[in-house]
Amino acid sequence: MSRLPIPLVTASCSLLLFAFGSISSAYADSMSALIAQKSVQSNYSSPSYSAVPSAKVSTRSTIQRAGTYRSNATNTQPAINANTRYSTANVVNTPSYGTQQSAYHYPNVKNQAPVVLPAFLSGNYDNVDNEYLPLLSSAETQSSLAAREVVSMARKMALNERTIIKGGCWDYLNAVFNRAGVSRDTIHKGTYSQGPYARSDEIEVGDWLYYINHGYNRVEHSGLFVGWVDEASKQALILSYAGENRREPARYRVYDLSNVYQIMRPSV
Repeated sequence: MSRLPIPLVTASCSLLLFAFGSISSAYADSMSALIAQKSVQSNYSSPSYSAVPSAKVSTRSTIQRAGTYRSNATNTQPAINANTRYSTANVVNTPSYGTQQSAYHYPNVKNQAPVVLPAFLSGNYDNVDNEYLPLLSSAETQSSLAAREVVSMARKMALNERTIIKGGCWDYLNAVFNRAGVSRDTIHKGTYSQGPYARSDEIEVGDWLYYINHGYNRVEHSGLFVGWVDEASKQALILSYAGENRREPARYRVYDLSNVYQIMRPSV
């Protein structure tokens, strides 16, 4: 077998390498283009592909005053503590924005006058036990107008002025009613020995009562009704005047009213 000369062999090899390189380069370029094309087609055909919208730029401000007005029905208003009281004295009016208005209205604060207790409740007296002073105070504030006049006048005469009247229990109560400027109506009338005797629910504050004094020889007696201490057992606080020659002011005592046979009620 004949061999080619070395220069010819070298030239042939160079030519083959050049041709092979050109083919490899062309093939590589075509493969890159094919891969890029397939990649693009795959992205567009994918179900998850969606066109990205263009960005919108707005120059309008979205800053709002928190809790000052309602822009729509879905706005969330600032939480208000229902136990917190507000005063309208420190509220500063702010200008309204368009047709938007405040969603909160400040409640009106009601000022309550301090409770003033009657002065006689703090006193010390020898003709009434201090435990009964609140009952006397209630009688002056929770009764009818005519009854309040009578009860208040009797208290002034007994505790403040310590008035002495000539005569007995009838004379004293007659002076109380006259000074109070009220008249009297008989609403129950019986007799000492036979009655009929009044029920406890018939008796009211300020009534002038005639009853049997079970605590003192069951004698006839009259007094001014102040209030029940124990209604079930007919125990009541009564303004009583012993009178005669004792020179003592009227006093408040608890009496048994099981046998009240006459009631005279104050009226204007």
